Amino acid sequence: MTSPGDPGGESRGSIAGEDVKNKSQHTDEEKTESVPKKGGAEEAEVSAGEELTAALEKARQEAAEAQDKLLRLAADFDNQRKRLQRDKEIALKFAEENLIKELLPSLDNLERALNQDRSGENFSAQLREGVEMTYRGLMSTLEKHGLQQLQSIGEPFDPNFHEALALEASSEVPEQRILQEYEKGYLLKDRLLRAAKVVVSKGNNRG
Repeated sequence: MTSPGDPGGESRGSIAGEDVKNKSQHTDEEKTESVPKKGGAEEAEVSAGEELTAALEKARQEAAEAQDKLLRLAADFDNQRKRLQRDKEIALKFAEENLIKELLPSLDNLERALNQDRSGENFSAQLREGVEMTYRGLMSTLEKHGLQQLQSIGEPFDPNFHEALALEASSEVPEQRILQEYEKGYLLKDRLLRAAKVVVSKGNNRG
């Protein structure tokens, strides 16, 4: 203890009081620092929410734009499909137009042959000539469009291209070769259009 007359007593008491006060202040500051400020947390949450809302709105806008582009593409595709379908129908409808135009001269030749004076001496010859001209014209036109005649007589019998109507013995035509042709066969662009109807040789075998 200090006596009343001790000059340092008041000073030591004062210092002790200040120490207690300072400790109290430090404790209060630490408590204050340890407790987060509500205002800053709320602001951070608001800012994050705004960013999320903006990102969501942007994603919705991009999705809407993508859907719009997809719908446009689908509409364009549908229009293209319909246009191609129309073109195909028109092409099929008038596919024979060029062929028919090219056949008209043959019809004209046939008509002229039929209109010959039948009482004239040369009627038969003129008629035959007119028919031959018509036939050549028809074949020329059809060949331009891919038609090919099968050459059968003397050729080996092939069931892929020939239809056998009968078998006949022959000393001139070897066995399993075409002896006669009743109806010609045709190919259209290398595809069988009609098989030839033929008689097939069985050689010298007369049994």
